Amino acid sequence: MHDIEPHFNWRERYRAEDDNDSPFFGRRYSEFGFSNRVYNYLIHPQWDEFGAETLYMKILYVDYDEHYAIIEMIGEWNDAVHNDSMHLKREVIDQLLASGLTKFIIVMEGVLNYHGSDTDYYEEWYEEVSDGQGWIVFLNLHPQVMDEMNDTGLDDYLHYGQHLNGINWRPQKPNKVYEAIEGVIETEVRRIY
Repeated sequence: MHDIEPHFNWRERYRAEDDNDSPFFGRRYSEFGFSNRVYNYLIHPQWDEFGAETLYMKILYVDYDEHYAIIEMIGEWNDAVHNDSMHLKREVIDQLLASGLTKFIIVMEGVLNYHGSDTDYYEEWYEEVSDGQGWIVFLNLHPQVMDEMNDTGLDDYLHYGQHLNGINWRPQKPNKVYEAIEGVIETEVRRIY
């Protein structure tokens, strides 16, 4: 896992460590000092820790005019033991919400396991973004992660599923990823109503 870096093709467009409104503003990174780990596996030092023991992230892009963020995750998401949703919500999402963001694209390809618990923090996040016509999308979930999220009841608060899996987002520009996801969500909402 130590050689899996966060997506870096958009770094000339956005760097969370240079963004005054980012929870990671001012953070410095080492290319050689590996200290963060998921269990016994060291991970690349470019990933950001936010209080979760086995889950790390990278804010890849933020557009304050369009009110969205694209975030990549890696590790194991464990709400049952570590309450990772609380750490994510309190340490990262609350600050991004305060900056006016209401649409979140969470890339989940690097999340290999999910262990659910209650849905309080997801419900809170959902209520805060839906007031501003926002949404939360989990993109490219592994089947076992999706199954556990379904069992936990997260589909009441998050957009995810087969229609949001297999999306080849990496070669695209961030605004194209956003536009594509927004189109999928609008179609999904029209189909429901």
